Amino acid sequence: MKESFLEDINNVLNTGEIPNLWAPEDFEEIINDVRPIAKEQKLYDSRDVLLKFFVSLVRDNLHIVLAFSPVGEKLRNRCRQFPSIINCCAIDWFDKWPQDALNSVA
Repeated sequence: MKESFLEDINNVLNTGEIPNLWAPEDFEEIINDVRPIAKEQKLYDSRDVLLKFFVSLVRDNLHIVLAFSPVGEKLRNRCRQFPSIINCCAIDWFDKWPQDALNSVA
């Protein structure tokens, strides 16, 4: 797995945005697309409010599924490097972990 991908996932989970994802000219299109929905919500029609509203829509509607193996050092290192993977996620264990795997990531 590419670490830059995990960095982007970490940013999305933490702030709802990926830095430098959008070109400056894309913001006007985003604002124009979000404006009718924001008017229905009776939000103030300003650039900052509309961009924050867009980010909140993305955060509310984006679902990410990540699967990691608990074996070895990689999971522990990734959790340290990208804390939003732990802090901003619901973790579901589908299989019972072996005791040695639990000890190795603890």
